Amino acid sequence: MTLRLTLAHDEWRAHQRALISEVPGTVPVAKGNGYGFGLDMLARESSELGTDTLAVGMAQEVAAVRTAGWQGDVVVLNPWRPGDVAATTLLDDPRVITMISRSEDLEAVSRSHPHARVQLEIETSMHRHGLPPNDLPAELGTLRFEGWSIHLPAKGSLHEATELARRALQCRKGALWLSHLSVADYGVLRTSVDAPTRMRIGTRLWLGAPSALATTADVLDIHRIRRGERLGYHQSRARRDGFIVVASGGTAHGIALGAPVPQRSLRQRAVTIAESVLEATGRTLSPFTIGGRKRPFAEPPHMHSSMLWVAGDEPGVEVGQDIPMTCRMTTTTFDEITLV
Repeated sequence: MTLRLTLAHDEWRAHQRALISEVPGTVPVAKGNGYGFGLDMLARESSELGTDTLAVGMAQEVAAVRTAGWQGDVVVLNPWRPGDVAATTLLDDPRVITMISRSEDLEAVSRSHPHARVQLEIETSMHRHGLPPNDLPAELGTLRFEGWSIHLPAKGSLHEATELARRALQCRKGALWLSHLSVADYGVLRTSVDAPTRMRIGTRLWLGAPSALATTADVLDIHRIRRGERLGYHQSRARRDGFIVVASGGTAHGIALGAPVPQRSLRQRAVTIAESVLEATGRTLSPFTIGGRKRPFAEPPHMHSSMLWVAGDEPGVEVGQDIPMTCRMTTTTFDEITLV
């Protein structure tokens, strides 16, 4: 009963090394579910890559990467806030760099932990965290200043990065820690500023070689069902004759979990409308493929399995067979990762 990620390890590593060779100062990011691989695996891979610093999402993830063997510096990307006990404890750790994004937090940390290692985040056009670019602090007391963080939107702008870097360096010299710039734009920026540069990379590093990744599910059961028969937890009726195919993978794995999709184009809006129509008629497509086609859920996924609807006279699969499935790696937990 397995939801499996099969990884062509040599191809995956070759991609990582090629990207790092193009991006001097790469800082791997290991956060959340480890982009589907797990934090422990990404910590070990980062050690193999020979980088000196690893970025995690939150303070609670520091212990996980260290337990997996990471011995270098760790940058915590979520900014420190009063009352965060785990983050406050790490202010005493000489191998941890804490993110500061508000002036009041900078003052608080300066008073309570005057020798903490800190990185100052600048507000970008994301408007998520950050100190206002027109009001950056120059005086940090005895804090160990590790540089400026510029967290850009998904398609980062070289112009925005350059302007923010200019403002930061006018205020105080220090390293620039960036994200979401293209390789070419990062190359332009790093050669145009008089400061060390670092590039935090997560998605492109770990998920940038899709041909090296294959995700599959086991077929657990197959049941013939006739039109009008009841099925599943909710006892809905089958619309016509066909088969219920039960596959491994459910809500505990992240199956069918979604996030709001930005409606920026006519195509995106059309897809959303089409998906809504399917859902309204009880034909929500699953991520599982049988016979070359995505099959609809027979009902919402269960905890560890999903019931799929296959119309016709043959199910097209057998119990024990692997079937392809697609998933969002950042929300999926696999039962097994197989290296080939």
